[in-house]
Parts: sequence; C-alpha cells; structure tokens
Amino acid sequence: MSIQKKYDPSQIEDKWYQYWMENNYFHSEPDEREAYTIVIPPPNVTGVLHMGHMLNNTIQDVLIRRARLQGYNACWVPGTDHASIATEAKVVHKLKEEGIQKSDLSREEFLSHAWEWTHKHGGIILEQLKKLGASCDWERTKFTMDDDMSAAVIKTFVDLYNKGLIYRGYRMVNWDPEAKTTLSDEEVIYEEKQGNLYYLAYAIEGSDEKVTIATTRPETILGDTAICINPNDERYAHLRGKKAIVPLANRVIPIIEDEYVDIEFGTGCLKVTPAHDINDKELGDKHNLEVIDIFNEDASLNSFGLYYEGKDRFVVRKEISKELEEKGFLIKTETHINKVGTSERTKAVIEPRLSDQWFLKMDDLVKPAIEAVLGEDSDINLFPKKFENTYRHWMENIRDWNISRQLWWGQQIPAYYFGDGKEDFAVAETKEAALALAKAATGNENLTLDDLRQDADALDTWFSSWLWPISVFDGIRHPENEEIQYYYPTNDLVTGPDILFFWVARMIIAGYEYRDMKPFTNVYLTGLVRDKQGRKMSKSLGNSPDALKLIEEFGADGVRVGLLLSAAAGNDLLFDFDQVDEAGEVLKPKEIKAWKEAGKEPIYTSQLCMQGKGFANKIFNAYNLTQIWEVSDDVEQPAVAKIAIEWFQSKFQKALVALEDQYSKYRISDALMISYKLVWDDFCSWFLEMVKPTYGSPIDRKTYNTVISLFEENLKILHPFMPFLTEDIWQRMADRSKEEALIVSSWPESAEIKEELLSDFEMIQDVVSGIRTIRKEKNIANKDAISLTIVNNEKSTTNLDAVIAKLGNVENISYSDEKLEGALSFRVKSNEYFIPMEGAIDIDAEIEKLTKELEYVEGSLKIVQKKLSNERFVNNAPEQVVANEKKKEADAIAKIETLKASLASLK
Repeated sequence: MSIQKKYDPSQIEDKWYQYWMENNYFHSEPDEREAYTIVIPPPNVTGVLHMGHMLNNTIQDVLIRRARLQGYNACWVPGTDHASIATEAKVVHKLKEEGIQKSDLSREEFLSHAWEWTHKHGGIILEQLKKLGASCDWERTKFTMDDDMSAAVIKTFVDLYNKGLIYRGYRMVNWDPEAKTTLSDEEVIYEEKQGNLYYLAYAIEGSDEKVTIATTRPETILGDTAICINPNDERYAHLRGKKAIVPLANRVIPIIEDEYVDIEFGTGCLKVTPAHDINDKELGDKHNLEVIDIFNEDASLNSFGLYYEGKDRFVVRKEISKELEEKGFLIKTETHINKVGTSERTKAVIEPRLSDQWFLKMDDLVKPAIEAVLGEDSDINLFPKKFENTYRHWMENIRDWNISRQLWWGQQIPAYYFGDGKEDFAVAETKEAALALAKAATGNENLTLDDLRQDADALDTWFSSWLWPISVFDGIRHPENEEIQYYYPTNDLVTGPDILFFWVARMIIAGYEYRDMKPFTNVYLTGLVRDKQGRKMSKSLGNSPDALKLIEEFGADGVRVGLLLSAAAGNDLLFDFDQVDEAGEVLKPKEIKAWKEAGKEPIYTSQLCMQGKGFANKIFNAYNLTQIWEVSDDVEQPAVAKIAIEWFQSKFQKALVALEDQYSKYRISDALMISYKLVWDDFCSWFLEMVKPTYGSPIDRKTYNTVISLFEENLKILHPFMPFLTEDIWQRMADRSKEEALIVSSWPESAEIKEELLSDFEMIQDVVSGIRTIRKEKNIANKDAISLTIVNNEKSTTNLDAVIAKLGNVENISYSDEKLEGALSFRVKSNEYFIPMEGAIDIDAEIEKLTKELEYVEGSLKIVQKKLSNERFVNNAPEQVVANEKKKEADAIAKIETLKASLASLK
C-alpha cells in the first residue's frame, strides 16, 4: 500500500477510528483471559472536553491500549455523571430565559425539562473523546441516572439505613443560597478574603453602660440571642447575670459565661447567633438559647430581618452598617482578613444553616479504607505516594456525610412520611414496601399509598458515583453476576487529586462495604493543567484552548504526545499555547475577540503539540524512506547492516526493560520519552542511516525484512501513545486481516541484551560524531571520503569499523601505536583518532583562517586583562561582573593554546 507524500492526520483519524469501531476491538466480554479493567471518572453529563479531560483520558487510553497488546481482556467502561447541582442550575437558567420559574413547576414537570436538557447535551463529551482516540467500550456506556444505576443507589441507601448508618438529623449545614441546597464539607472551598470588622455598642439593660462587640457580619445581629463573656475575664465580671439590648431590634438578650470566648480576640465579648454559626449553635445548645433564623433559602432576609425583609444579605450588610453608624451603634470599622467558605459549584458564599438533613455515619465505614491505603499490608497504591498524607488527613478527620440535597435532579431519597412527626417515616426501595412498613409501625391497616409522601430531597451526586466501579457491572443489585465476578476489582484508576476524597476515598469505602475488597489496585493522580503563568486552566479565565481545535491543528497523536511529554507523574502540567493569525503573529485578547466577532477563528499554536506533530512526521518520513528502497534477493547482507541490526535489537530490548519499569511506576511521560528517543535517535538517526543502501543501489532482502520487522516492533510500543499514525503505517506495511490489526497485535517479547555491544557502540557513536564535527569545522564535504588512523589506548572496537566507515564516509581505517603528525585529531575516552590533512583540506587557507582567529582572540585577551589589572575596576565592580571577566580571560587563554597547537600541526 502506498502512502501519501505528506502526513495528514485529518485523512486517517476518522478512517481508523471507524475501522476499530466496526471490528468491535474496544468491546469486552468475560472469557478465559485475565481481565484488565478501567472505569472512566464520569464527566458531567453536560460537560465538554477540556484540557484536564484530554490529559486524564489520554493516560487511560495509553494504559488500556498497552494492556490490550499485552494480551489482557481490556475493558474501559465509559459514562457520565448526572451532576445534580451543576445540571439543575443549567436547567433552571434555561427555564428562566424562557420565562419559567422552577417554583411554578411540579417535580415531574421540572424533571421532564431536565431529561430533555440531558438528552440534548448529554454525551457530547463522550463523542469528543472519540476524536482523541479513546478506545472505550462504548457498548458499556453508563449514566448515573440510568434505571439500573439509580436502583443500585436506592438499594444502597435502604441497606445503610437498615444497618443504622443513615440517620435524619437537625444540624448546622453548609447552605448554598444560589443552588438552594446543602453541601458536604468537602464541597466548600475556603478562600482568604478581605472584609471589615465592625465594632458595635450594645446597651446594658437598666443602665447607661454599653459593651462593645466586634463582628464581621453586622446583618446577623438581628438573629442574636445572647452575649457571651469569658468567666475568667475580670473586665466584664460586673456584667454577670445582666442583660443586653440588641441594636435596632431592641430585643433583650442574656449575658452568658463560657470559656469558649477568646479573651485576646476583638473586645473579648462575643455575640451569639445560634442559627448562623456552628460554634454559636454549640454554645446555644449548651446554654439553652433561643434560635432565630433571619435568612430565606436564597440568603435574603426574612421577617426577622425587620424592614430589611426581602433584601439580599450583602445589600443589607452595607445598609445596616450605615444605619448603625447613623444611630451611634457603630463605634469603628477595621479591615480584616478571614476565611470565607464558597460553593465549589456555584462559587456562592456559603451560609451556615440549621436544617433537617440525611447523614451517613462514617466512623466505622472509613476504617477498612484507611487500612487499605495506609496499612502495613496495603491493597491500594497511590501514585505519586505523596498523596498518602492528604488521604490520611481527610480520612482520619472525617465527619458524617451530609447526603441529602434540596434538589429535584437526582435520585429521590426513598423515605416515605406517613404522619405529622419528623420520625413518622419508612425507608424502602419502593412505595409499596414503604406502605407495608408504615402499616406495621402504626398498626393502621387502612393506610394507602396516597397517605405516603416521599421525601422531596435528592441524594448527593457523589452518593451515586461512589458505587461506580461496582454499579457499572450491576454488582449492587446482583452481587454474584458473572461480570462483577470477572471485572472487579478493577486495575487502575486515573483521576485528579482534587477528587481524592470526594470520589476515590468514597469508592474505596463502598468497595469494602459492598464487596469486602478494594475497588481498584492502583490510583494514578494526575497533575492539573495550567497555563504559562501557572494558573489553572478554566473557561472563566479564558486561558484554556479549544481541545477539538488543537486536535484539528496538530492531529490527535500530536496533541496526545504534546500533553504527555510535559506531564511528569503527579505534577502540574504547564501547557503553553497562543492564538495566531495567518502570518503566525500572536494575537492579543482584544484581537482574538474581534476575530471571533467577525466570524473568523484564530489558529492555535503550541510548542508542545508542535513537538508531538513533528514526532509523527519523523515516523511518517522514516516509513516513506523504507518504501523508496529497491530490494534485491541477489545482494549479500553488508557487515554494517548485520552490526546495525544486532545493535538495535539490543537497544530495543534495553528500552523494553526501561519501559516496563516506568509503566510500573505510572511515569507515563517518562515511558513516552524512552519510546521517543528510541525511535527518533536510535532508529531514525542511527539505525536507518546504517542500513540504508548507497544512492542508486538496492538493499538486500534479509536486511530489508528485518528493518520492517523492527519498525513494526517500534509501532507496537508507540501505539498506546500514537494510535492513529501507528495503525495507519502498520496497515500500509502489509495486507492485514482484521485479526492482524495493530490494535490487537501483541506487545514485543523480551530477548537477550548484548550489553558489551551497546557499550562499544556508544563509543563508536562518539567517534562518528567526532568525524562529523571535524568535517563541519574544516568544511570537508560529506561526499568526500577520508582516511582515519586510530591509536587504541583504551579499547579496540575493530569489529565496529564498518559502522565508522559507513557513517563517517571513511575509505581507509588504519591502526598505529604512534600519533600521526600533521593531522587533524580528536579523542574519545583514551583512544585518539587522526584524519590526515593532505587531500582533505586546503592547508594554506586553513593556516590563514587560524592565524586571523588567533590574532582576534589575543586582542580580546589583552582588553580583558587590562580591565582585570585595574584595581579600581576589580574593587568596585559587582562581584559577578568581575567573575565574568575572569572567565573570559580563562576561556581566551585556553582557546589560544588550542589555536597555536592547530597551527603547529599544520606547519
């Protein structure tokens, strides 16, 4: 099969992906082979491909393709996550644009809109992954809201409830006023922000005295139910048993005592607002204080907010501080840095809020998961190992998991209320089963399904995805089925460290609870993709390239290689890119915007991807080279070809060993670099140069067949990184049946490594480089043959003379015990190599050139030495400047000695 003259990825990528799909290479069914399984970290159903996905899924594809070549029954399960908060927010926003409020819809009506949105936008990212070359088993694609997946979630909830691990509690929770739902502690991001500290005067009842209290949130004074002082603070001993009056609200509240108050912070007096601070809530419970909640679910003030009712909390903060100042309650304001909790999803500032929620007890559940990763006989390995400390911190400080969300999109909590009390509910997988429990609990056989009301809350999205490695094989509903027995536990998990607790730790917990074993053996935690300024790439910052446009510009293989070359294990990846015009000029942000407004798209440029594309071109050109050779059955195999083959076979085997080591450590970037150097340097730059026939002559059949065979071995180790290009060249090399496709071929087998040959060849490479350097320096054309005399002071490599002769264009190699006078020379280790000048160079012209160069360097040396002889310069100039001048002097002296020696040899 012929190949086009110029490599064009756009012509082959769709073709080969379709070929792989048509022949069902990605699909897996249980059989007699050993399974190798990866489950995809399910992206949000409404998501689109970004650089983090590109890196993460490229690594997964590398691992799965290699496992397939190694003979495993490779199964990569794809899917998407329903992402309750993010998706519901998008649906609500869409409805608002259509003039529809969520509150005007029934749950069923809203869910029909959510499903419509999901069917329209869901799965886009999975289609985009195909452009990257991801070899997922698409027939197994799962969605966390599929009927079977949801049934598994509900079954798990009921089971944990019946075990006494899930309970209903009235607790202080993290409230997201934008999404109008609770968040777990792990979904809250704490950021340092500058705000104000307001010093307010509270009047003491029955006196003219006032007490000063500092707060960062003046709007919450309307929910104050006490003032607290430290019993050991003598400054306020006279206030014991007295009462204070809340400014503006004019409510009388008690002054209580508790050692919780920090005497040193602020004024030493603390306002207590039990409804809006978790620590205040604990104080309130301890001292039986009233609880006044001043906020609506959207963080606007309710009726307890007096005439501020209906206004947003931050608007009220400004207005109430102004009123407090006007009425003499605000004494002073200071700037203050404090940590503010924000929602990971909506970025809204979190409000502590008292609410009835569902919780999962974690104390006992977490123990096997800690032992699995951190125990002496750990079953699960984290790569890089540094993340074990993060894992330990989270797991050993775990709190009960708030698993309920005030959302409609998600699995609805299977709790059915049958009475007026908070505890009058039954938990069951179906409404019918709940009715039976309700009848048993009440003794009322007249209860009907209409008397039951299901809890309105949905479960936390993570409560479905923590079952992912089990539920994708239906292991919750049918724990003994063939697939869960065959594919579980999975082998490798590739994900980001930001969800080490959210997802990874919880999957481990679920694995031990429901399978009594690990869910996976190895967890490879990738770094984050950052821009050249070190910022995390994100749509909001506008610093992330369009992933599909990168593929369009550089080819999927080029992008994959570009990403992985800079993705050192577990470290962040600095991905540098620009957008340019047709002339290659970098566009500024305003210019990019103008281009897009005009309907034009800038061109992406990236050094990393250019390197990847360049590597693809190198391999492509190497294949082209082998196709233009004439092959003869009558030509004997040259000695140099025999040496070249023997050397590269050992070089290849050495690389195989190194590859295995790097893969075992999940150093995927290093594995790629080993393959890159082997192919670019060893195969293309050395091996092909040694075996290629002289111009106009044919290559012998034996050598040619071996060259193609070794090329195929190279394609096998490159295939996980560059699947499209390698499959294309593989198929062009011979007519292949579908069973002989590269994707299902076999990983190269281990063989003998001739270490001495490799060591000797390194020396010969240095010799050839030395000859090429002299040719370049002395303007000796490569086509002009030269002679070479060798003085062996260290080691004889006469068996490799054929390589020197071929690559150095040396017509005569001789050996001597004496140095050759009047010759150009260089040294490799202790051996000396001499090239006679006669006939090789124009001696008179060379003497003239060296003499001029000597005069120039001697002149430069005088200037430098004049500076250094000046004591004023040496004493007053910066130390580094003086050091630079001394280095110039030493370099010039060394250069003069070399030039004089060269001139002496010529004369």
